[in-house]
Amino acid sequence: MDKILPLEYHISFNKLLERYDEMAKSDVEFIAAKAKHILKAQEPFPELREGFSDVSLLEKHKDLISLILQDIFSDLLGENEIKTASLPYSNIIFNRSHRFKKILENAGPNFVPVIRNQGEEVSYIMSCVVILNVYYGFKLDFRRPFFYDIPDANGIMRHYRILYNADFIEITPNGDPLKISEEDVDELLENIDDVSLWKKKIPPNSFKCKGFIISNMFDVTAEHSISEIKSKLIVNTKTGEANFIEEIEGTFKSLFGLPDIQIGFVVYNPSENQFEKSYIKGVKSFLLNGKDIETCNEALCMSSYKKLLYKNANFIISDVDKYNDISGGQTPYKSLYEQNIKSAIFAPITKDGALLGVLELVSGQKNALNSVNAEKLQDVMQYIVSAVLRDVEEEENLIDAVIQNECTSVHPAVRWKFHDEAKRFIKEEALGNNPSFKEIVFKEVHPLYGQIDIKDSSESRNLAIQRDLTIQLSEIHKVLTAAWVLNKLPVYEELIFQVNNYLEEIKESLYTSSEQTIYDFINTEIHPVLEHLEDASPALEQLIVQYRANIDPNTATYYDHRRNYDESVSQINKKLAHVLDKHQDQAQNMFPHYFERYKTDGIEHNLFIGDSMVTDREYHTMHLNNLRLWQLQVMCEMENTFYQLKPKLPVQLDVASLLLVYNTSLSIRFRMDEKRFDVDGTYNARYEVIKKRIDKSFIKGTNERLTVPGKLSIVYSQKQEEVEYLRYIKFLKSKGYFGDQIELLELEGLQGVSGLKAIRVEILYGKKGNTSKTYDYADLMEV
Repeated sequence: MDKILPLEYHISFNKLLERYDEMAKSDVEFIAAKAKHILKAQEPFPELREGFSDVSLLEKHKDLISLILQDIFSDLLGENEIKTASLPYSNIIFNRSHRFKKILENAGPNFVPVIRNQGEEVSYIMSCVVILNVYYGFKLDFRRPFFYDIPDANGIMRHYRILYNADFIEITPNGDPLKISEEDVDELLENIDDVSLWKKKIPPNSFKCKGFIISNMFDVTAEHSISEIKSKLIVNTKTGEANFIEEIEGTFKSLFGLPDIQIGFVVYNPSENQFEKSYIKGVKSFLLNGKDIETCNEALCMSSYKKLLYKNANFIISDVDKYNDISGGQTPYKSLYEQNIKSAIFAPITKDGALLGVLELVSGQKNALNSVNAEKLQDVMQYIVSAVLRDVEEEENLIDAVIQNECTSVHPAVRWKFHDEAKRFIKEEALGNNPSFKEIVFKEVHPLYGQIDIKDSSESRNLAIQRDLTIQLSEIHKVLTAAWVLNKLPVYEELIFQVNNYLEEIKESLYTSSEQTIYDFINTEIHPVLEHLEDASPALEQLIVQYRANIDPNTATYYDHRRNYDESVSQINKKLAHVLDKHQDQAQNMFPHYFERYKTDGIEHNLFIGDSMVTDREYHTMHLNNLRLWQLQVMCEMENTFYQLKPKLPVQLDVASLLLVYNTSLSIRFRMDEKRFDVDGTYNARYEVIKKRIDKSFIKGTNERLTVPGKLSIVYSQKQEEVEYLRYIKFLKSKGYFGDQIELLELEGLQGVSGLKAIRVEILYGKKGNTSKTYDYADLMEV
């Protein structure tokens, strides 16, 4: 209660106790007895009637206050009602209902509920408005929703609307109050942001507020979330049947409680410093008064110009007739006067500090719109901004929305196809049909596939897990052995026996079944015992604390070697993906094509190129050759990037690279259910089969795997592809990409696939290679 306010707050239960005074005279014995019991308990503490400002007394009289308030805070409803006793416009609350206590407990021990958007200046002015209404008898609209924002046990922010019951409040002057005239009220309404003026008219502590209020709260999280969504979708001015302005005017009539309110909007053109008529259907501007364009200097006076354009603040005229007389018929007062407008609010609509336009609210009643109720705009301005921005970009956003809904995000190179289909979809929908989004197919495209795979990733991962489990089990063994020495309980000996068995089991290698069995054993049998020992045996506390210090909170296991492995894989993927993505821009400039990549234990990528994927360019086989040459160079640069990264990795991993050359074109279809492209047709599926199996292939007649570190493997099936790629290799060898070792290999047959061959070529690294420059097909032709 240390805020500077016009009201001197005193917590008092006098008005409630007066009710009990009456109830004590009741003919109903139970009611009378209950009231007398409460009055007798309160009698030794007169401050509860007289009032007090020392909030520490709330804790001192906690039980007695709970007794006095028991009829208001019924135990029968406490588990459902969200309710507190508090002071108005204050964060001092007491006597919480059971449900509100649980809500605060879930929010955390240090959480203090604070009323949203309730600054000291706002609190002062709102308290003044209460005084003007309750004591002086002026009828000002000061209703404004108040909310608590409180996180739940899961950290999700929930929103509670507060409704006040002020039946137990008394407001009386401290001494002789200042006289407040209607002219004084008019002046205050015109200067909502001038707190010094409000303090002059109604000084601090000039009134006493004695009593308390009941705050009833309702969970409005769902409504709040809906409003957040509506802020993005509030406008649909072209395709909707209802008139946009009529709908939004109805909203503002409800918000302000004014049946005659009208809305206008004017667009601001910063390059010409002028206001322009909005193109939104049905929108008019009261500032322009029928004109299409007017400079800001002509439409505004100096005061309104500064507020709207310089300060981005509301410009409010609560009495148009008065200011038209004072100004001698200046704009904008004269223009509004001619339109029979008596009060108005002009609110700037801004985005990142830039003025987009001005929202105009006008009324035919004097003082109907003023600086007090203008504060209500703060609760809806985000929707207004979204509405303006949304209408400007509506058509393009609508197309994007259809694509996003039907197809999720799509690659820029093929977006034109989705764009055309989305336009057809919207047109059909506008005609009242029930369209469906047609499948997108690209025929006769040529695939290119490449991967850089982390060698022996499964073995490396298992080794990391094996080492972590060995350390964890060893530490558990140490704790259990110490427990056995202290207590000699057979259960400890039996657990030690199981730990030793598991250590022996994973000594040589780790199986997936063993891993899960050990994790279950540790979580279900070991950790409960350690929790018991931690409380029961202080001598073991240090050992257990040391054990827990090495447990990762996210995995609940030892995560040292595995963390190093995962970090190594993450760094490799991040670096290689960056190289590939960087060069994709260059490749798209050569000729547009579809591209996708995946992060696994390494990086995979797919490319598709063909005539059906473009509309404004002519496709030639040269573009496929160019992309193949580009792919070879990028694979070499990715290998070199890994070579430079390897010494810095926590775990020294190796990678092996592979390309698949497919000799025929195929079709790809966008799968609506899976939201991605896939090869189309049974015959074309052979490509996917080969792609998934070749990295496990062996050289024919040997036990040697095709993919090895330090070499790039190029898989193909036709002689002409061999000739083509040997030509590329010879060219890139002269540029420092490849070494002298070139192998022509036959591969063992895969399930359902035979006749595959491969070129395996040595990659040059570091200073020996020059992969800083890429070459295109024209460079190749010059050799």
